[in-house]
Amino acid sequence: MYKGEKVKLRAYKKEDLKSCVEFINDPEVKQNLTPGIPFPFKYEDELKWYDSLNPMSEKSYSFAIETLEEEMYIGGLGINSVDWKNSVAVVGIFLGKDYFNLGYGTDAMKIIIKFIFEQMNINKIKLFVYSFNKRAIRTYEKTGFRVEGVLRQEIFRNGEYHDEIIMGLLREDWKK
Repeated sequence: MYKGEKVKLRAYKKEDLKSCVEFINDPEVKQNLTPGIPFPFKYEDELKWYDSLNPMSEKSYSFAIETLEEEMYIGGLGINSVDWKNSVAVVGIFLGKDYFNLGYGTDAMKIIIKFIFEQMNINKIKLFVYSFNKRAIRTYEKTGFRVEGVLRQEIFRNGEYHDEIIMGLLREDWKK
């Protein structure tokens, strides 16, 4: 468990899965998560994912995001892949819609950044975000990420093509 000012990152619990499915299937949340067809997830899908979690993995790590005050599950944050040779980790985050714009995402990102640089000895963190997800882009910029590239018209959403933005944060920039 890792604490920030508003949230803590902890291991997932089976009782989180009902809320997780509800959050992920919300159209406003879902459109920002995956490039594929935004088809709803079933509880059984999340249960399979939960059963596949391995705390001893060296490839990916999933954290539940919980509020400090209410101790309520509000979303998830993952280290989706780790390239140990080149010292690069890829992260992703989602929150339930009711928890947008309250500083929870920024706090969770600060926690995971510190964890990755100080505990995993990684040199660079990167992430991918769709150009229409302005709220997430602001969060990433507030936590030190910079745009490193743009994949033009990479995703088709709501009848239009949109760019996918690649953002990165180096340990040396974070230390400053």
